Amino acid sequence: MIDSILTDIEGTTSSLSFVRDVLFPYSRAHLPAFIKAHAQDPLIQKELEAINQLKGAVLSQQEALDQLLTWIDQDQKVTPLKALQGLIWEAGYEQGDFHGHLYEDAARMLKVWASQGFKLYVFSSGSIKAQKLLFGHTEEGDLSPLFSDFFDTRIGSKQDPEAYRAIARATRQAASNILFLSDIGTELDAARAAGMATTQLIRENQPIHSEQHAVAKTFDDIVLQ
Repeated sequence: MIDSILTDIEGTTSSLSFVRDVLFPYSRAHLPAFIKAHAQDPLIQKELEAINQLKGAVLSQQEALDQLLTWIDQDQKVTPLKALQGLIWEAGYEQGDFHGHLYEDAARMLKVWASQGFKLYVFSSGSIKAQKLLFGHTEEGDLSPLFSDFFDTRIGSKQDPEAYRAIARATRQAASNILFLSDIGTELDAARAAGMATTQLIRENQPIHSEQHAVAKTFDDIVLQ
């Protein structure tokens, strides 16, 4: 019996274009000035050190910046990059440069499910901070209180079944009681291997990945069973 819903963001609750055409360009444009202005901040230094560890070398500030820009251009899901992007996006949200995009059906059904007692969770490659910012600054207001918890790649890769097992443990739920929503087939495969129920969102005409997964065009089509 499903009593918890774990959802992806990009392509699932929110449009691909918002992330790719608004958030990513914004972080790329503001990253150089942000790093230079906050390089001595302990939080920033922590992420710069994480870059050094990933590269196996001590990078200069410019080398670290160049690496971050390369990761953005390659759409790499690298944890220190996601953390720094979250900090930059926070300023953008607070300044009103943009609002977090949610599909109308997603916003509506998330509210309905929460009111019905379902536990709601997020698992995204974007940092937890970025997730909370998106749901906290929608055009419908702050929807972040609808969620019981947020998870990012610090708990594991979205293509790794162990990450979904870790989420089940963290939420104290049986994996079989959790429905995972995503538009990405390999993520759905990993969640199913961990024992979760799965539904693929096919919002933007992507092909159906596998008959193993239920399919929905909108959140209105999702069956909780």
